[in-house]
Amino acid sequence: MTDRDGRYYRRVPGPIDHVFLDIGGVLYDDRVYAEAWRRALREAGGEFSDARFDEEYAVCRAGQDRSFRVHLATALLGADADIDALEARAGKYWQYPPSALHADVVPTLTELRGAGYRLGVIANQPSQVRVAMERDGLVGFFETWGVSDDLGLHKPDPLLFTRTLELAAVEPGRTVMVGDRLDYDMRPAAAAGMRTVWILRGEAPDDPTPAQLAVPDAVIEELQQLPAVLEELS
Repeated sequence: MTDRDGRYYRRVPGPIDHVFLDIGGVLYDDRVYAEAWRRALREAGGEFSDARFDEEYAVCRAGQDRSFRVHLATALLGADADIDALEARAGKYWQYPPSALHADVVPTLTELRGAGYRLGVIANQPSQVRVAMERDGLVGFFETWGVSDDLGLHKPDPLLFTRTLELAAVEPGRTVMVGDRLDYDMRPAAAAGMRTVWILRGEAPDDPTPAQLAVPDAVIEELQQLPAVLEELS
């Protein structure tokens, strides 16, 4: 297989004992992130309909090949949009309410821990995301935290993945990454030597192409399917 730049990588198969998960889209409904950017873009002067925003957001989901924030900013504000300022503005609204937690998360994490898997997160998130996860009873499930704002590394940089694996003191071949994006989760995780499970919710496309479905090692539609898939991959 190849990474997003066409370079070949090699993964060594073996038993999986560490499972890393993205947060937005996998654990929490990613519409929170989308709505935060909708508000930020309008506050910055963007004049667009909800339908136009949804259309541009769908372009990103379908393509799986670009930064959502950069695409939305340039498409709806123009090429000179200040991405950093917009990100700071959106950050005020990027907070997960209890209702955003997917119903299958706690049961699945409980099953994984009961089966002996060690869990971690690898996510582009503000450090404050732990507040919501503590409130929702998730923090205790995770041993390793690869949160972008904590480490100063951001997806799709494979260094965020390799640095998190160093913190976990685990060989890449014994790990799997569960995420909702090919460009920010599956490809960089594979480049770091991890195996990959693509969950088709959040920022994944509604109708993935055969070529997209061929990128990860496995594809699931609900998190509750993960334990069975891990047994197949090990």
